Amino acid sequence: MASATFEVYKDRSGEFRWRLRHSNGNVIATGGEGYKSKRSAINGIESVKKNAPEAATDDQTAG
Repeated sequence: MASATFEVYKDRSGEFRWRLRHSNGNVIATGGEGYKSKRSAINGIESVKKNAPEAATDDQTAG
């Protein structure tokens, strides 16, 4: 079983959105915006998969 799953859904205003949900039910990440088409939301997911598979962490609290 995957540890996380991308979900595509419609919000209250009818726009498509995506979120990444951990297998424990917690939402790990969201697309942050609504999309007019489902394809656009899926493209957002594909962009995250392609562009950030091993993204670095920038700790901006270090003093």
